[in-house]
Amino acid sequence: GVQFEATMASRLAALVASALALVTEVDGLVGSFRSGVARRPARWMSMHGFDYDVAIVGCGVGGHGAALHARSMGLKTCVLSGGDVGGTCVNRGCVPSKALLAAAGRVREMSDEAHLASMGISLPGGAEYDREGVATHAAQLVAKVRGGLEGSLARLGVDVIPKFGVYRGPNSLDVGDGEVVTAQDIILAPGSVPFVPPGVEVDGETVYTSDEALLLEHVPEYVAIVGSGIIGLEFSDVYTALGAEVTFIEALDKLMPAFDREIARLAERLLLSPRGVDYRTGVFAAKVTPGKRGERPVVIETIDAKTKEPVETLEVDACLVATGRVPNTAKLGLAEAGIETVRGFVQVDEHMRVLDKPDGAVVPNLYCIGDANGIQMLAHTASTQGVSAIENICGRPHVVDHESIPGACFTHPEVAQVGLDEDAAKARADEHGFELGKAVSHFRANSKALAEGEGDGIVKILFNKDTEQIIGAHIIGLHAADLIQEVANAKSAGTTVRELAFTTHTHPTLSEVVDAAFKECVGMHSH
Repeated sequence: GVQFEATMASRLAALVASALALVTEVDGLVGSFRSGVARRPARWMSMHGFDYDVAIVGCGVGGHGAALHARSMGLKTCVLSGGDVGGTCVNRGCVPSKALLAAAGRVREMSDEAHLASMGISLPGGAEYDREGVATHAAQLVAKVRGGLEGSLARLGVDVIPKFGVYRGPNSLDVGDGEVVTAQDIILAPGSVPFVPPGVEVDGETVYTSDEALLLEHVPEYVAIVGSGIIGLEFSDVYTALGAEVTFIEALDKLMPAFDREIARLAERLLLSPRGVDYRTGVFAAKVTPGKRGERPVVIETIDAKTKEPVETLEVDACLVATGRVPNTAKLGLAEAGIETVRGFVQVDEHMRVLDKPDGAVVPNLYCIGDANGIQMLAHTASTQGVSAIENICGRPHVVDHESIPGACFTHPEVAQVGLDEDAAKARADEHGFELGKAVSHFRANSKALAEGEGDGIVKILFNKDTEQIIGAHIIGLHAADLIQEVANAKSAGTTVRELAFTTHTHPTLSEVVDAAFKECVGMHSH
């Protein structure tokens, strides 16, 4: 009798403990619903009858980042890769382009006799390169990085399905051949593809996009680049280093429209003028007809961007179409599911939840990240949005601070930015009634930059003089893409320029150029 009573008491205690835990979780669930994002504790997942807790359509940097974080949260996860693990960034974008830029940068440096002579170095005969060897370097890097991504997914237990998923309504993806994958939550991460304007005929050999250019199957003697954004600038850097002549064709009135205007002017002086790059602004490449290598040129007919009147006809060896990218959403089945996109971009709220139309209602259990939502078309933004989506799925409301995400152009020298440019910062200051502060420091005053013979460039900090909060930062100079991260982290954390001015930077390092700008913000002298 005593043993029976003890056993029953033990079971009763366990039931009470379970009930209390359930009450706690329900209380958290109710609270999170009030906050606008449903919370489902991880241990409740996989009790819903679906194949997976999370299914991700697309395996680029965004889908990969979401999958890793989902597994960190204990969620059963699959990725529908469409046979393209790594996506654009790894296979046709960030990764191979950096390999080409690295090789081209070394050719440029070793071909600069004056620069080498200033350090007591000579290279008789100059530098030579093997095009096929450079292309192989890029291809091998792609294979290595892609293998690393595949390995990380396998180690963490993510199911990688080499099929494309078509949305068929709540919790359901059609993967073809009558097969359906179900999941409690679905994340769309299909990425983007190059945009080819009307009138441009792409043959992949003489007229091509960045997809083909990254293969470096040839280096043309004279190439026209349509578009002066980051992709166009990086390829200009590669081509000119390898001996090609370059002409930009830009539809807008100003070159490099993505850059702060002061930085753009300096970039023209450092990246274009000394390399013999010329340009046409305010014109469209209305018609581009492919040529044939060694036999006939590519013909580019341009018109005025405003009047649409003919301007001139260019004949070149090759034409790179670098006019931006468009979302890869056409085959997702969204229209059939009653979801309206804007020029293909999926509309989302701040929690990455899909909306059925602009400013519309939330589509339950459906998220979209990366280039496909068009908020900020950067690989690392896609990854951040993927992590954010998983946080929201797990009931921890999270919003990405897109203004604190940096971007970079990996030319020689590099260009990087975070936050607002000066024109946008002035407009915000006028709108909100605060005084805008601006501080500029120069690489030519930095010991490390001078030791490298790389004294060109500036760091510009824009800040609110009342709160001393950073609004934007822009850098052009040696390793700008690395230097911008300090400013981005400070902006994200809300650190003031005064607090930053009193931090210590290692000497002698390039980071002291950033330090000098912080000190300039609050009237301190660094030189």
